[in-house]
Amino acid sequence: MLTNLDLMRTFVQSSLQNQDVLLANPELQAQTVCNNNQLTAKKEGVLAIAKLKETPPHFLVKAGTSSWEWMNQVLAEHNFLLTGEADKNSFYQFRTCQVPQGYRMHCTKSVILWRAWWKYSRHAAQLGIPLDLLIRTRASWYPIRDLVISNGVLYIKTLGTELQVHADDLITWLSKTKATPQEFTQPSARPAR
Repeated sequence: MLTNLDLMRTFVQSSLQNQDVLLANPELQAQTVCNNNQLTAKKEGVLAIAKLKETPPHFLVKAGTSSWEWMNQVLAEHNFLLTGEADKNSFYQFRTCQVPQGYRMHCTKSVILWRAWWKYSRHAAQLGIPLDLLIRTRASWYPIRDLVISNGVLYIKTLGTELQVHADDLITWLSKTKATPQEFTQPSARPAR
C-alpha cells in the first residue's frame, strides 16, 4: 500500500507527465476530474490540484492542511516554488522555477535552514562569498551571508537585504549538491539531469 508521501509523489509525477491518475490509500485519493488531477483527503477535502492544460502544469495547494508541508517538499523536489498570495479558497499557486545547476531545492520549516547553516558555518572557511546555501529573494537566488535566530525569528542576511521569518514558517532554499569523484572522471558515463 502506498504511504501518503508516496501517493503525493506519484500524483505530482503523473501530473508532470500529463497523465491521468487514479490512486488511493486509507487517507488520500488522487484522481483526474475535468482535465485536472486532484489530490483529496477523506477528512479535509481537496488538498491539491494540478492544472494539466498548461505547459508545464502548475499546481494549486491548499494552505493549512495536514499535508501542506509534505506537498511543499514534494513540489520542491521537482523545482516548483510557491508564487503569489492565496486565492479566496486558501489555495497557493506553485510554478516551476529555474534552479542553478549543482543545487537542490528544499522547502522546509525555516529552523531546518538554520540547522543546515549552523553545520555549514562551523566547517566553512570565512573567505569570500559563501555559495553552499542560497535563498530566493527579489525573484532571484542569493547566497546567505549570515543567519541568526533570536526569540523564534530567523534573520537571514544576503547580499543587499535581510529577511525575517518565524522558526515555524515554511521557506524555500537551495543547498549545493556534493559531487562524487566519479562525476569528475567520467562525465559521459551519467545522463544529464
